[in-house]
Amino acid sequence: MKKNILSSVAIAAVAALSLASCNKSQPQVEAKSESKAPAELKIAYVEVDSIMTQYTFAKEYAALLEKKGQKWHIHGYVSLFGSIALMAFYTVVTGWIVYYFVRFLTGNIQDLGFSSMITNPGVNVTYLAVTVAMAFGVLCFGLQSGLERVTKYMMLLLLLLMLVLAVHSFTLDGAAEGLRFYLVPDLSRITGSVVVGAMNQAFFTLSVGMGGMAIFGSYIEKEHSLMGESVHIIVLDTLVAVLAGIIMFPACFTYGLEVNAGPSLLFDTMATVFNNMTGGRWWGTLFFLFMVFAALSTVLGVCENILAMVRELTGLSRPKGALLCGVGIFLLALTTALGYSVLHFQPFAAGTAWLDLWDFIVSNNILPLGSLVLALFCCNSFGWGWDAFVQEANTGKGLKVQPWMKPIFRFVVPAAIAFIYIYGMATFAWN
Repeated sequence: MKKNILSSVAIAAVAALSLASCNKSQPQVEAKSESKAPAELKIAYVEVDSIMTQYTFAKEYAALLEKKGQKWHIHGYVSLFGSIALMAFYTVVTGWIVYYFVRFLTGNIQDLGFSSMITNPGVNVTYLAVTVAMAFGVLCFGLQSGLERVTKYMMLLLLLLMLVLAVHSFTLDGAAEGLRFYLVPDLSRITGSVVVGAMNQAFFTLSVGMGGMAIFGSYIEKEHSLMGESVHIIVLDTLVAVLAGIIMFPACFTYGLEVNAGPSLLFDTMATVFNNMTGGRWWGTLFFLFMVFAALSTVLGVCENILAMVRELTGLSRPKGALLCGVGIFLLALTTALGYSVLHFQPFAAGTAWLDLWDFIVSNNILPLGSLVLALFCCNSFGWGWDAFVQEANTGKGLKVQPWMKPIFRFVVPAAIAFIYIYGMATFAWN
């Protein structure tokens, strides 16, 4: 796995909460049709019951924003495909989190390990099925409201627990060495590939370019400007990222774990930390419980969007549509669940698997290209247009988009995104 897909688990969960918290009451989709979009974010809290099946991203492009004869709405369908590709591996990742929660809850943590988990087809298929069943069961029976009220508090508790774990990290024997490795920059390591990797991770964390930020933006009341809320997201995302690093790197140097272990870092590091803490079993149970709610919230948001499109195209009832989508997502995600045991497939360099292919489609293609489309659409006369964009962005109190920013939004941002994409493709480890 070339990229730490799980490094932004806590980051996006809490970052998205800042936007959700702006929703002082249950949002009414019918009254805000101009800002509807599909739900999608990395692991993040989203009030799915407020965005039920009344819309699709593509429809809103065509009906509200694009001029007659334009084809910008095609991006909406690409975003839908991106949501399906995301669920092809993200349901499996959520299943891993559920598995770790169950192991900590039952106290069966002696031989717990990431490598042994992903190579066990029974574990992967079982917990994938559990995840898909929970998600589409909730969507089928309309249980979102209760679940999401609980999730709102779970995310706050997750942030509090991260603060406790960060403080605990300072007491570890390897704290000084780990923090030095984490916080002292080594400029010689900053290359083009590193910059591109960081930008792709940012796209993935916030789901910029695939509809995620659009739906969270629709929650913001008219009293808040978009620029101001963007700063809040940047600050909170960075804060949680720093906390995650403070938790993990001292533990790595204390217990001899590889700092570049990839996706296993979250699971193996946190399991080791909890196994060496007083009452660690229960701390670990709480941590992975909060993560389950965070992950399931994202799965619900993305799957609701997929379900809405399928129902619109087929005319199926919600239960039948949920069953069809659930079976489809489960079968597609089997590629990832069995990709490290039965379905041996190396799409790129040695050691890659199906997960890397799905991640490549989403992170390296749909997200940056979608961001480029949105940048061009919002700020140019052949799209939505600068004046309309500024009027919407500057509504409410807070930081405003200034006239001098126009060249940056129109030229610098698209050029930077295009460079990131082209350079990323040119330097990608294809074999």
